[in-house]
Amino acid sequence: MRQRFVVAIEGCGERLSCADSDNVLCAMEALGRKGIPVGCRGGGCGVCKVRVMQGRYHTRRMSRSCVSEAEEAAGVVLACKLFPDSDLRIEVVGKMARAVCAGVAK
Repeated sequence: MRQRFVVAIEGCGERLSCADSDNVLCAMEALGRKGIPVGCRGGGCGVCKVRVMQGRYHTRRMSRSCVSEAEEAAGVVLACKLFPDSDLRIEVVGKMARAVCAGVAK
């Protein structure tokens, strides 16, 4: 049975619902915001980089040219390869932050 978790995005107060079988990028896209950068969806381009600040999760294979071992150890992962195992608190890194938090009163 699929479980659903809450993904809270730091900096804009946005909260997403994400099934454990869905990646966090899909949940972000469900917001319906224009301009959310989506690249290869395969863990190889790095445009969907986020930092997990709290919660349990697992990832699938990501290119080391996008996320180094040190970054991954610090919780930096690609949203297209991020799957929640509990509620998460994340920070969007890079260009995606403006699109994800667009129009949200802080």
